[in-house]
Amino acid sequence: MVAFVANAAQKTNVIFILMDDMGYSDVSCYGATKVSTPNIDRMAAEGIRFTDFHTAASICSPSRASFLTGAYPQRCGLYMGINQNREAHWFLGLNPDEITIAEQFKTQGYVTAMVGKWHLGKEEKFSYFHQGFDHYYGAPDNMGHNSAFYDGREVIYQSTPLEQLTKLYTERMVKHIEDFKEQPFFIYFAHNYPHTPYKAGPDFKKSSQDGVRGDIIQEADWGIGEILKALEVNGILENTVIVFSSDNGPVKQRYAQPYSGTKYVSMEGGHRVPFIIYWKGKIQPAVSDVPVIAMDLFPTFSELIGAPLPSDRKYDGVSLTPLFKGDAIARSADEPFYYYNCENLQCVRVGDWKLHLPREKKQFPFWSMKKQKPIATPRLYNLKDDAAEMNDVAAAHPERVSEMMHLAEAARPKLGEFGTRGSEQRATGSLFPEVPVIGNHVLYWDQLSDEEKGRAKTEFKGAQKSTRKKSK
Repeated sequence: MVAFVANAAQKTNVIFILMDDMGYSDVSCYGATKVSTPNIDRMAAEGIRFTDFHTAASICSPSRASFLTGAYPQRCGLYMGINQNREAHWFLGLNPDEITIAEQFKTQGYVTAMVGKWHLGKEEKFSYFHQGFDHYYGAPDNMGHNSAFYDGREVIYQSTPLEQLTKLYTERMVKHIEDFKEQPFFIYFAHNYPHTPYKAGPDFKKSSQDGVRGDIIQEADWGIGEILKALEVNGILENTVIVFSSDNGPVKQRYAQPYSGTKYVSMEGGHRVPFIIYWKGKIQPAVSDVPVIAMDLFPTFSELIGAPLPSDRKYDGVSLTPLFKGDAIARSADEPFYYYNCENLQCVRVGDWKLHLPREKKQFPFWSMKKQKPIATPRLYNLKDDAAEMNDVAAAHPERVSEMMHLAEAARPKLGEFGTRGSEQRATGSLFPEVPVIGNHVLYWDQLSDEEKGRAKTEFKGAQKSTRKKSK
């Protein structure tokens, strides 16, 4: 395991770049034709570009929780979307008892920093500062919920200057590299783009052939180029691993080609996104079709820095470091991957086979109510032959359907299902443990009595605002 650590004085630096709502075909090296992303393409050409990478959720909060904890969102307790303006969820967040990647780095003497979007709980209890990060800079929330921009704990912009966002982030990333170059560092750079709202900087307006969205992607690529330059200038590029990915798929299906579906749903377009590992001169360049998942990041980084996995909890990923030299990872080809949408298990994948499970509309999370339709009987697709999931072959493979249905039935008691927590689910982070956790549709919150809602209702910071609106 420690073979990747050169020596105590030169531990490997790590930068994890996570885009927001970037689809599979949103950058040149994954098929985009209306934007140019030479710096991301460079990392792909000189590193490993994965074609079969899946996030653990098709929306923001649960996906980010899995990247940071190495566990399915259901296992680590954060499977719902967090919105500080929603009475049903404002008091929830990533449980402080969870161990994040940043905390793993801290055990090995690393300085840690986060730049960008957190979206794992707004309240102080759920802050990045309590999850292993020494430094913070950026707009931590979904800017549709709250657009404040922070430097540490200080609000420096009440409303984030969107046209300056990538420039601000790039300058801070370069500053961190300058400041940390003499010590091992981990930086989590979670860009808010191309999630809306967005504006391109002056130098990038009308620079692409895909409107403002294309312009901001090209500007983000420029920023990544500046990060690479800073690493080179300071002589630490070859001692820095960079991982590039997205939290979930795009809001428009054309950016997920050749896959169907978008953010919010369990089609491939919602989960399959770019994933690149770049380590100049240390990784055997390749295009890999090995199926990998968000939960692999935690054990990969842990092995990379020589940090043992905590023994008091279960992880859902494996280390990807064998792939650095062209070897196989320690996951069997028939290990299932579960596509949950909030607390509803919607699909199971084994190898190239993907089974869509029967589901009722009441089981859908509120964000996908208009994006999905009920399914009465199982639907089976072979992703190797049918990447767009258009040809249901369930009738031709009844034994395969039966096997995968059994896998789903075995997973639900452990990881949970609509309205039922699983035996292996860890606690959701909450300010008020006595208040019920409503994971699916906020309408179920309305069915609770005021007594059951308790402090979540009486201490809701948006309650007075809501009352004023109703009184008009």
